[in-house]
This record gives sequence, structure tokens and C-alpha cells, in this order.
Amino acid sequence: MAAPLVLVVLVAVTIRAILFRSSLAAFISERVEVVSPLNSWKRVVEGMSLLDLDVSPYSGDLFHETPLIVYLFHFLVDYSEIVFMITDALTAVALYLAVQDYNKVLFKQQKLYLELNKYAARAHELLRVPTEMYYIPLKVALFYLLNPYTVLSCVAKSTCAINNAIIAFFILATVKGSPLLSAVFLSLATYQSLYPVTLFPAALLYLLQREFIPVKMSSSGFWILTFQYTSLYLGCLTILICHSFFLLNSWDFIHSVYGFILSVPDLTPNIGLFWYFFAEMFAHFSLFFVCVFQINVFFYTVPLSIKLKEHPVFLMFIQIAIISIFKSYPTVGDVALYMALLPMWSHLSRFLRNIFIVSCMLVVCSLLFPVLWHLWIYAGSANSNFYYAITLSFNVAQILLVSDYFYAFLRREYHLHHGLYLTKKDGTEATLILK
Repeated sequence: MAAPLVLVVLVAVTIRAILFRSSLAAFISERVEVVSPLNSWKRVVEGMSLLDLDVSPYSGDLFHETPLIVYLFHFLVDYSEIVFMITDALTAVALYLAVQDYNKVLFKQQKLYLELNKYAARAHELLRVPTEMYYIPLKVALFYLLNPYTVLSCVAKSTCAINNAIIAFFILATVKGSPLLSAVFLSLATYQSLYPVTLFPAALLYLLQREFIPVKMSSSGFWILTFQYTSLYLGCLTILICHSFFLLNSWDFIHSVYGFILSVPDLTPNIGLFWYFFAEMFAHFSLFFVCVFQINVFFYTVPLSIKLKEHPVFLMFIQIAIISIFKSYPTVGDVALYMALLPMWSHLSRFLRNIFIVSCMLVVCSLLFPVLWHLWIYAGSANSNFYYAITLSFNVAQILLVSDYFYAFLRREYHLHHGLYLTKKDGTEATLILK
């Protein structure tokens, strides 16, 4: 499988290189769907310029990236295009290896459950087979590298690509069963954009299950691994924050990065749910509703962790999708990451209910974003309501997509344990209702 992966990477790099050299690059880098105040390359350049003048990058109100990013590109600014292309390639390779390893673990677990008779006799056609799973890692890499959303983010040099790479390596480290590397990459992801802290329960659940299944988990073993992973995560995060302080000799970045993410002061239009709502709101209500909106990202973590405690990788997928929908400054690059993981759940296709409608909604909304932006900003024949309407439609489509996969996953699990063809006591066909 190495040769097809290399071919996909070469094709993806070629497409990006051509676009970097075209006149479209400047246009793409200005698109509000592709860049946000948090990850815009122009703002990174502004931060580097201030750093060159021995002025804190956070002294103004333009730069909101982390100190490590500005220092990284301070040395690599002349090779920025290559850096972003390599970053995308590494993200795809990390996802490829993670899915490949996860499929092996999944197949072993399935074999064990069959030996223990945990699956219903009439549900064997739902079981996954190696031939079906063989090409899934390549499809995941393909979905990431050749997704237009990913290509646009790379050409715009959005630092969202770096966030995606960190999360991809976090997934790989977790699936490989390395608590240290998993904690390091999760702390890096949290340091970069705060919201990945919600991936902590999924990673911990996977590491616990990998460590103790099929051996019965002891109470002491559970608490030791939990304490170990939590300590590693908090320790790495503390080191990153303290290192940032020593680089700048100031704590200004805390407010400029994390305060900016949580308080949402910049209402530049984007594909998220925040900007229009708070632009129209009275100032004295804004704090309450900011809290309500921000809770959406974190609120679902506990109930989902309880419901999907035996399926932490699917929980990880759902949480990444929730972050991309409900974060304060989302871009299409965030959407591309969880969409790349959709081939992992191709075995759920028979239970999906709205996939065609949702796919059409996502495609149509993606095409209408630049059209309605032009009508609003340049032609003057529309207003912000038009653009926000298509933003709402896009997010509704994402929510329907994630909900559909969640429903399909739960339904397949139920059929695996209770049989595919359910009947009532009188022998007639039963209808399954999930509540």
C-alpha cells in the first residue's frame, strides 16, 4: 500500500504547488471561509514583523496565534509554502498509519468477541472483513489530501493545517498505545486552540481499554494509568505555557490567544455560528450568550463519553466534528479533518438515513459561500442575512451528518448483539426505535 500512498501524496503536492504559483493564491488567502482571525497567514506575518522590531506580537489586536507558531515561522518564513505542503502530507500519513493500526486492533477485538459469543448468531453479515478494511487507510489519506477544503487551507497558508497535523499525530500516538506521546500531542493541540481538551476522555478510554482488554481491569491499574496520563498531559501543557512565557517574558499571550478564543471579540464573518449573533446582540447580554455558545463544545463530552465508553475512537471522531462545528472561529480546514475520517465508518452505510441530502447540502453551501459574499460585499444587492443563512445551512448539514453517523453506529451495535432481523412475540417484524 506504500506505492499508492506515495502517488496520492505526489498528486496532492503537485496540485498545491500549482495553486501556490497561480493568481488564485491571493484570492484564496482572503476568503473568510478559509482563514479566520486566529489562523490567518497575514496576521502571522504581522506578528513576525513586530517580533523583528523587538515589540511584543500581542501589543496590538491583530495577532492571536501562539508564541511557538510565531517563533517557528520566524525561522521558516522563506520556506512557508514547503512547510504547509509537508504538514499536509505528514497529516495524511499519520491518519493512514493510525487507521491501519486501529483496523488491526478492531479485527482482533471482533475475533475475540466471536470466540466469546458476544455477537448474535443472525448478525454475522454485519461483521467487518479484512478485504473490506484493506483500502480504508488509503481512502482516509485520499479524503484528506484531495479534499478541496484541505487544499484551500494549505494554499491560504492557514495555520489550521498545523492544528490538524498535531491532532492527527495525537490520534496516531493514542491508537499505537503510547500514553507519553498521546499526552504530548494532546497538550500541543490544547495549547494551540484550547478546544481539543475535549478529546482527553476519548484518549484515556482508549489507552485504558488497550492496556487491560482482554485482561480484566483492576481498580488500582485503572487509577494508576489515569493518574499517569493526566499528569503527563497537564505537565506537558504547563511546560508549553511556561516556555511561551520565557520566550516573550510576558503573559500577554494568555489573553490574546485563549481570551480571544473564549470571548469572541472579533466578529469578522466566517462559517461559524458566533459572528452574526453577537453582531446583532445588545452588549449587556453578550457575556451570558458567549458562555451559552461556548458550552456547546464542552457540554456533550460527558454524555458522549458515557454512551461511547466502549468505542473511544468513534467518540474521538464525534468530538472532532463537534469542535469544528461549535468552535468560535471555524474554517473549512477544521471540517476537512473529521471528513477525512468518514471512510473509517463506511460499514455504517446501510444504516445511514440522510447521507444523500446532507451531501447535496454541503456541496451547494460550499458553492454558495463565495456567491453570497460577493452579492453582499461587492455587488451590494444582498446583506449579512443572506450570508448567515448559508452559514446556518452549512452547519445544519454538518449536524445532520454527525447525527446520522451517530445513529447508524448505535443501530449497528444493537443489531450486532441482538440480531439483524428483529421479530415481535407474534413473529411479525419489529421496528427498532432508539431513544
